Amino acid sequence: MSNAVAVKTNELPESFKDINSHNLYLYVKSYLAAQRANTARVKNRSEVSGGGKKPKAQKGSGGARWGSKRSPLFVGGGQVFGPTKRNYNQKINKKQKALALNFAINAHAENGSLFVADSIKVESGKTKDAVSIINQLNQRDTLIIVDSIEEKTYLAFRNVKNCYVIEKQEINAYLISAYHSVLVEKSVLESLTKEA
Repeated sequence: MSNAVAVKTNELPESFKDINSHNLYLYVKSYLAAQRANTARVKNRSEVSGGGKKPKAQKGSGGARWGSKRSPLFVGGGQVFGPTKRNYNQKINKKQKALALNFAINAHAENGSLFVADSIKVESGKTKDAVSIINQLNQRDTLIIVDSIEEKTYLAFRNVKNCYVIEKQEINAYLISAYHSVLVEKSVLESLTKEA
């Protein structure tokens, strides 16, 4: 791996600096909503079992009138206003997705936490070599973006707890903003800035 060098803000296109932060907010909101399991569900009184026979006589007991054991008042009865399956997805436009990504990259560049290397490879496949790359950056945690992950590089980085390696096609604004620093291959950054 070549030495990682911090990218100055002016090396990114001017268009990256004028993006509104609200685009990132909308993307992160949409991304997290899509992660929700959507499995919480209860049965209402029309779905629970039982309740065919009237529990007691309409009159004569001196108490309330009971029509069915499926009422929410009884144990084993239906649930009122409980959670049902629903779609949590929130739509976001392609253009806003792209703006959110560019804003997240620019935020790292302005903070001095965007690092670039010609190539990020660990030929030995050893974790200690991967750790030495991370230690050069002197950051709390790092997202590493490569063009394509080689097996030896994957094996070297997979046990390092304060970093995460992804390929170019996996990039998203949420991941970039979730990490304190980003180490990216030069070719990947060039393709990102060309697409903007």
